[in-house]
Amino acid sequence: MPPMTARTDDVPPYRKSVGLCVLNPRGLVLMAERSDRAGAWQMPQGGLNIGEEPEVAVLREMKEELGTNAATIIGRVPEPLRYEFPDFIVAERAPFGGKYRGQEQTWFAVLFNGPDSDIRLINEHEPEHAEFTAWRWVPLAEVPDLTAPFRRPIYARVTAFFAPLASSLAQTAGHCA
Repeated sequence: MPPMTARTDDVPPYRKSVGLCVLNPRGLVLMAERSDRAGAWQMPQGGLNIGEEPEVAVLREMKEELGTNAATIIGRVPEPLRYEFPDFIVAERAPFGGKYRGQEQTWFAVLFNGPDSDIRLINEHEPEHAEFTAWRWVPLAEVPDLTAPFRRPIYARVTAFFAPLASSLAQTAGHCA
């Protein structure tokens, strides 16, 4: 009898996407509460369109999810980061029709250079289906603990990588991060 091996062609791929660590001039990070799960906070993120460069996608996603792209890219995690969708999410709603097993994200730090009043939690394509219901600025060190456990390893890497940027902004603004 031949050995049993897993068929890799049956394993769904990772969805290519971008993540946004939106920093304000004081070095604080924007966290948003998901509209589909009360108490679930995350940084904005979204998928890449076919042929779209991550540097373009990051500002497009910011505009779609936060209503503004008044920001400048100031950093990028050098390697893509992956997470798998947890079983409870797959069972509840099969993200993306079960087409993907998780996400592979290119993470950027962007410096928000508009007023807070520019941030509007909308979905530009479907205004009645906003992804988020609330947002707030938080210290970067608090970000991993605010997010869902399945995202924490990625958020720990992102926050560690962008900590020098947040600290520099905080020092320039005269505050501690």
